[in-house]
Amino acid sequence: MKLSINKSRSLWWAISSAIILAGIISMVISWQNPNIKAPLRPSLDFVGGTRLQFERDCTKPGNCDRPIDINVVREVAKAQGLGDSSIQIVADKSTGAENGILIRTKNLDREQRTNLQNALSEKIGTFDDQKNQFDTVGPTLGGELFRSGVIALIVSFAGIIIYLSFRFQLDYAVFAVVALFHDVLVTVGIFSILGLVLGTEVDSLFIVALLTITGFSVNDTVVIYDRIRETLAINPNRAIADIVDDAVNQTLARSINTTLTTLLTLFAIFLFGGETLKNFALALIIGFTMGAYSSIFIASTLLTLWRERTDRSQGLVNAEIDTSAGN
Repeated sequence: MKLSINKSRSLWWAISSAIILAGIISMVISWQNPNIKAPLRPSLDFVGGTRLQFERDCTKPGNCDRPIDINVVREVAKAQGLGDSSIQIVADKSTGAENGILIRTKNLDREQRTNLQNALSEKIGTFDDQKNQFDTVGPTLGGELFRSGVIALIVSFAGIIIYLSFRFQLDYAVFAVVALFHDVLVTVGIFSILGLVLGTEVDSLFIVALLTITGFSVNDTVVIYDRIRETLAINPNRAIADIVDDAVNQTLARSINTTLTTLLTLFAIFLFGGETLKNFALALIIGFTMGAYSSIFIASTLLTLWRERTDRSQGLVNAEIDTSAGN
């Protein structure tokens, strides 16, 4: 089977536009939502809150015989009015035994922390007061995390433009970054929708996921662009649409195999990696899928359209010059 992606490029652009538009609408709605007040539903990493870590005292007989049931911890947190907390079972660094609980929740005062600790102790065992940890993440730190993440994305985009401009040409670089922006915007938009519908929050790992997506997505684009450049050097007079279609078909199997093998690992992390890594893996699944899509159907077709128009313009200019010379 041979794909003729440029024949249906309006369809690919329409699909991407619809997904991006839905995401933008969701972000506007989220911003107007009094409970969110942001394009994405932020976690404690960005809005601030309390982080508590409890560890059971295994010196007491029978206190650590049973493993900690995270569902029991969630029920206790919900009974304390902390149902939206992020809860994780953590292992002891020295023994590796999972006898600790890490809870990230809204700001709690001393009385609330004590009540939570006592309620958990009744259900899962007595805690070691010397190993318990409490700290507060303020909204100022959350703002700094957000700014640092945005700056990192901008720097990565700028670096990609500079590198591809030297490696290929400026138009290649521009459309590669357009495709990357497409991938990031789709991922952000889908998480905005999930935040509205399912209450999915984004944390600092989400920024890491976006940076990872940009690095992975540009890889397929570079491979396709490299094949386009090679073919253009051999057949400079051949139609650019045919060259791009051939380049995509020659690299299609590689792109699909690379993406599928990566997605298999990410789905394993999503299903079995625990609550902390679930949203991180989901963001990568969405971003990597969109990265493969945009490399084939967005970056390549935009380059084709640009080259067709510039070649047509250059042809008109040359024709005018020839006509003037003849007169």
